[in-house]
Amino acid sequence: MQQTTDGPAPTEALASRRPRRLLPLDLLRGFLIGMAELVPGVSGGTVALVTGVYDELIDSASHAIAALRRLVTGPDRLASARVELRRTSWWLVIPVLVGMATAVLTMAGVLSSFVSDHPEHARGLFFGLVAVSVIVPLRMLPHATRPAWVDGLIVAAAAVTAFVMTGLAGGGSESDPPMIVVFLAAAVAICALVVPGVSGSFFLLAIGLYTATLDAVDSRDLGYIAVFGLGAIVGLASFVKILDWLLTTHRRTTLLVMTGLMLGSLRALWPWQTSTEDASGEAHGPGSLLAPVDPVPGPLLLMALGALVVAVMIWVESRSSAPSDD
Repeated sequence: MQQTTDGPAPTEALASRRPRRLLPLDLLRGFLIGMAELVPGVSGGTVALVTGVYDELIDSASHAIAALRRLVTGPDRLASARVELRRTSWWLVIPVLVGMATAVLTMAGVLSSFVSDHPEHARGLFFGLVAVSVIVPLRMLPHATRPAWVDGLIVAAAAVTAFVMTGLAGGGSESDPPMIVVFLAAAVAICALVVPGVSGSFFLLAIGLYTATLDAVDSRDLGYIAVFGLGAIVGLASFVKILDWLLTTHRRTTLLVMTGLMLGSLRALWPWQTSTEDASGEAHGPGSLLAPVDPVPGPLLLMALGALVVAVMIWVESRSSAPSDD
């Protein structure tokens, strides 16, 4: 039996065990994950954690990628690929993907306008969402086997790293980027999708491709979308197996790092920052942090609303996953 260093991993997800009645809820989860990925500083992985499907999605993605690899490299290609595909929770993966695609195709223009026209209000809402979401990976921690100060050091190191990296972001806008750049950027950004606290959209913003990508989606630029999608597939296939292995063999450490990344990412979501707009009025990453200045009531109310929404989601998820007395 394989030994783990940080605690037990979740049991393997099987498609046949997921109730079909969860289909509408999984569509909504996918929609929320897709919306999160459109917003710089907000992680789709965080939303997956909060809604209680993170482990199963990573496990299923790992099996789907393994099936593709078996089909290409063998041995016994078709049979071994079918085994991996049967281990994939398709009744979760497909609704989540449909929900994500729906969010990206319908909300790209809306969210882009909200973030650019009302930056303090948008950041206030997302700050509240992410701040309370930090509870989620902490609730998933397996039993501790080392001193508490070691865990604290891991969280602090990850938080400082995320804080510094978000502070350095601020690339210029690239209106007509080379397709090889789009491909490579997508491969990196999609890795951020599956790591709570790390925003793929924020990475695109930092290298100047955020606006170009949203505009391509909003205008249905199929060439750009195809190259971006191919890069995303390559990046996801390369990274998910590593993350699945980390969650299996170093679960406690991995979850603590995720917690730190989420804490550090709050730097990008503090509502009051100096402007980083260029001559065209386009924002390019976070500015210097400021004390609260006008507007104050709106961002604070939205911050409280975001925190309340996540708190309710955590409560509902914990109630739904609690063992029944029947």
